Amino acid sequence: MITDINSLDPQKYYTYQDYLTWKFKDRVELLLGRIFKMSPAPNVRHQQVSMKLTKGWLLALEEKPCQLFAAPFDVRLPVSRQEGNRDTVVQPDLCVIFDENKLDEQGCNGAPDLVVEILSPGNTHREMKEKFELYEASLVREYWIVDPTREDVLVYYLNEQQKYIGSKPFVAGEQIISWLFPDLEMKIEEIFAK
Repeated sequence: MITDINSLDPQKYYTYQDYLTWKFKDRVELLLGRIFKMSPAPNVRHQQVSMKLTKGWLLALEEKPCQLFAAPFDVRLPVSRQEGNRDTVVQPDLCVIFDENKLDEQGCNGAPDLVVEILSPGNTHREMKEKFELYEASLVREYWIVDPTREDVLVYYLNEQQKYIGSKPFVAGEQIISWLFPDLEMKIEEIFAK
């Protein structure tokens, strides 16, 4: 059992079984077997946006055959690379799951149908590149990147070739368009209202 994150080697590959033995307070993600320390507790702005999104999603998903989960919530992604399988455990800010067979006591074992990540100082590169690639490779059908600083939302969805196609940024005065939920009614100014 590991109780201090500093006793882990950031250059080593770890497995999901390793991840389950870690008993420290720091929140981490496992991206292709590599450990990444998450930002400290989200700032107030991040939390305000998260709560607005959660409220919007709860309303949108009423009576739909799916479930919404908010961080911290472990999602084990099915990602493989040429050098072999690498365990990946992420904690998206929000995720929507249609297939309840993917849910177990530890979280979600498989790709959620939709993932929402809210940018925070220090995680922009990871969300915009590394997680983008992981979510695409894992076949997450829709991926939202929410930027509280610029007050915009990017929405990506998988096309027939299993590659993400992106929308233009949704900004103030617009309503987000979701590929998975065409009847979604979420206005940008409501998400970023203080």
